[in-house]
Amino acid sequence: MKLQITSLNSGSNGNCYYIGNDREAVLVDAGISCRETEKRMRRLSLSMSKVKAIFVSHEHSDHIKGIPVLARKYNLPVYISPGTLYNCRLDFTGVQVLHFEAHETVQVGRIEVKAFPKLHDARDPHSFVVSCQEVKVGVFTDIGAPCDHVIEHFQQCHAVFLEANYDEGLLEKGHYPYYLKNRIRGGRGHLSNRQALSLFTAYKPDFMSHVLLSHLSKDNNCPKLVKDLFTLHADGTKVVVASRFEETPVYTISNVPVVVKSIGRQISLFNAVLE
Repeated sequence: MKLQITSLNSGSNGNCYYIGNDREAVLVDAGISCRETEKRMRRLSLSMSKVKAIFVSHEHSDHIKGIPVLARKYNLPVYISPGTLYNCRLDFTGVQVLHFEAHETVQVGRIEVKAFPKLHDARDPHSFVVSCQEVKVGVFTDIGAPCDHVIEHFQQCHAVFLEANYDEGLLEKGHYPYYLKNRIRGGRGHLSNRQALSLFTAYKPDFMSHVLLSHLSKDNNCPKLVKDLFTLHADGTKVVVASRFEETPVYTISNVPVVVKSIGRQISLFNAVLE
């Protein structure tokens, strides 16, 4: 079994991640407009008819502002925690709103989605692992620190959307006010490049084929800087920077093992084919 993944947008201006198989798909968050979501899906030759549900990580506007129109137009159920629903203050008239519980699996066709709590300055924030048979994809963004839940699930994933929000030096020297700098780096804000890399190097399984570096700050990070940093430690994992301006290509994640050469020795990896 394979899963196709793409970031339709990633950043403080809007977040939306697509994960699906050959029959059905889910969106994690929908923080860009319905029109922009449709446009980017078309450019990737992905069909909205395959999308069967939207899962909501937390109530910040860059993750939810496109949900009501998109859900109503395509009759999509919205899975959201009660705390997030209370705080998001969106008009869900005409939308099927369903609750999920942390650590419990939601079945969407052949896709399974499991949520777990994360450290972020929201009412009831969650990360997700989306799986189909043995293939697992994690969505780990808007995280103040890599808690035990993140570490446990990260080690199981064949591909991840992993937050690398800011470079510590750029944030410290930047123009943000002191209170905002502390909010970002204070343990319930966002992951720095260094924190994300530490998680990646310490807990990346050999079979992780792709890491999509996500939610980069426009002012406090540099795509080339963080891509070069992760590439040095990738050890066979493809490093992709998810843009805040456009969609990434579609990547097909598989658990079919292949054998590749690395520094004169053979190592087993799991194949992921770029389409």
